[in-house]
Amino acid sequence: MTLFHNKAAARTADFNAGDVGYVPRTLGHYIENTGDDDLVFLEMFRAPIYQDLSLNNGLTHIPPDIVKQHLDISSQTLEAIPMRSVAILPA
Repeated sequence: MTLFHNKAAARTADFNAGDVGYVPRTLGHYIENTGDDDLVFLEMFRAPIYQDLSLNNGLTHIPPDIVKQHLDISSQTLEAIPMRSVAILPA
């Protein structure tokens, strides 16, 4: 799991079966299964209402030239980002 901090800082940690991770409020996060088995995890929220603030959704609604310049990505990479919020992406 990777946590995205302010000022372009990020922290990545590896987890094993039974481990518990914590994402502080307002930090973006990304979870990737690096193993051979299916990843099963439980995500819990303190808020009474679930809200997905998806990075891919945000990036696809910013002018493309700004995204490509600031993230230093190609048009092809930007076009591969799904336009809709996708909580889980297949490998």
